[in-house]
Amino acid sequence: MSFDYDLFVIGGGSGGVRAARVAAQEGAKVALAEEDRYGGTCVIRGCVPKKLMVFASEYSGMVEDAQNYGWDIKPGAFDWDKFKLHMHNELDRLEGIYRNILGNNDVETFDSRAKLADAHTVELSDGTKKTAKHILIATGGRPVLPEIPGIEHAITSNEMFHLENLPENILIVGGGYIASEFAGIMNGLGVETTQYYRGAQILRGFDDEARGLVAEEMCQRGIDLHLGTNVLEMRKEGDKIWVKATNGDENLFDQVMFATGRSPNSNDLGLEELGVELGRKGEIVVDDYSQTAVPSIYAVGDVTDRANLTPVAIREGMAFVETVFKGNPTKPDHELIPTAIFTQPEMGTIGLSEEDAREQEPIEVYATSFKPMQQAFAGRSERVLMKLIVSQATRKVLGCHIVAPGAGEMIQLAGIAVKMGATKEDFDRTVAVHPTMSEELVTMKTPTRTG
Repeated sequence: MSFDYDLFVIGGGSGGVRAARVAAQEGAKVALAEEDRYGGTCVIRGCVPKKLMVFASEYSGMVEDAQNYGWDIKPGAFDWDKFKLHMHNELDRLEGIYRNILGNNDVETFDSRAKLADAHTVELSDGTKKTAKHILIATGGRPVLPEIPGIEHAITSNEMFHLENLPENILIVGGGYIASEFAGIMNGLGVETTQYYRGAQILRGFDDEARGLVAEEMCQRGIDLHLGTNVLEMRKEGDKIWVKATNGDENLFDQVMFATGRSPNSNDLGLEELGVELGRKGEIVVDDYSQTAVPSIYAVGDVTDRANLTPVAIREGMAFVETVFKGNPTKPDHELIPTAIFTQPEMGTIGLSEEDAREQEPIEVYATSFKPMQQAFAGRSERVLMKLIVSQATRKVLGCHIVAPGAGEMIQLAGIAVKMGATKEDFDRTVAVHPTMSEELVTMKTPTRTG
């Protein structure tokens, strides 16, 4: 049977675009359909605009720091409209790059929603049908709102980049990295920021000591963090949103943002009718090679709900091309993924938390917390954390956790060593770069605790 294409990709985010481009470079005839903007969550409504907002928010403390370093600098106001225009111009530029990447590699694109008609046929929103030997689903995920009275007055992270005006105050509901990052952003931009999280501590799943320091420093910087607290109901009162919390508090906010969960974009794609298995959260169930229960259909990225990170989706897309178009069966590697959380303070992590490692085997913990030179000289009281989790048996570094300015940059490099299986003695043999914060990673000689 002849097909219109060797590969049809549904979804124009990072994973789908990378797979389409690389497959086309291997000589495959490729098409891609995207119903919204090219670049996906990361470029359009995730990592990129969020990081630009983090950068913008961090300038608020720099004037005072510069004054303490001797600079005659006066504080000024933040212009949200100017920043927002510049940010969206940058996102337009990046979307153009994604479109050009596909065009320059002869990938045919359709600005259309697509769904599956059968195991080898894609139906576009105008009714047009295209056939392909292989179909790759890379439709990503989306934020979801809980079902509570008045939830229609809330927004999600998607709308945060399009606020007409900066609010005077905001409630952010959730304790994951998205909620905690936006709490830091809004606080840094001068917005009175309250955060509710139903759990005992934010950033569940990360190292307890590290997330505890992040929460403590967020509070020190002015975020009104309420743990063990959730929203019961909301209603509109004039221009404000009235919110009743589980702790009995009743408050008025200009904006309420929920970041309490995301769902895979797997609905209305015709998957289950074809026998593609979906998990409890709607994720597409795939094997180690990203193949679904239907042999011609594969899926990568957040829609599979494995490790929901942009670089992971790209790796999964690359492994798919290696497997299907290069004849080199390749499993995407989901072990020891370095991760940055752009809270304020920033956190970088790879490997096991102290708690998870302790359940696995006897360990040594090396940790130090201190005031970094740059901030201490400027009169700030913030502390940073450098932490290594070490196996007593093999001496391998099982986990590395950093809470500090630039932690994301540090963990990328430390992550190479941990991924290679470096031991504590390998770290010890490395000469320190002085004076830096990260030198502590190679100068901690005595365990803080064992277990």
